[in-house]
Amino acid sequence: MSMISVDGVAVKTPSSFSWGLQDISDSAAGRTQDTVMHKNRVGQKRKISLSWKGLTREETSKVLKAFNPEYIKVTYPDAMSGTDETRTFYVGDRSAPVKIWTIGNKRYESVSFDLIER
Repeated sequence: MSMISVDGVAVKTPSSFSWGLQDISDSAAGRTQDTVMHKNRVGQKRKISLSWKGLTREETSKVLKAFNPEYIKVTYPDAMSGTDETRTFYVGDRSAPVKIWTIGNKRYESVSFDLIER
């Protein structure tokens, strides 16, 4: 069973999955002259960093295509709730450096990107 699914379709379980929570502050937030920080949190959003190691051409293409739409619904294990959650994300910059490219052996070193909650 896969760890995550995109728009209801299971994707290959990543080699690395890192969950994060970002505070979103009001535009008026900041430090006053007495050096006290006034955060004024207005919300929180999830950020998930994903990477896969040693994928073939076909596997790399399949992962990248699954996460290619502008917005995606991702079901994943949420660290804060302790359950699987489905939330809408967009994808940050993607990278896929090549590890080896010879006859009969074409592999990517990794495929990695961040998911940021909408």
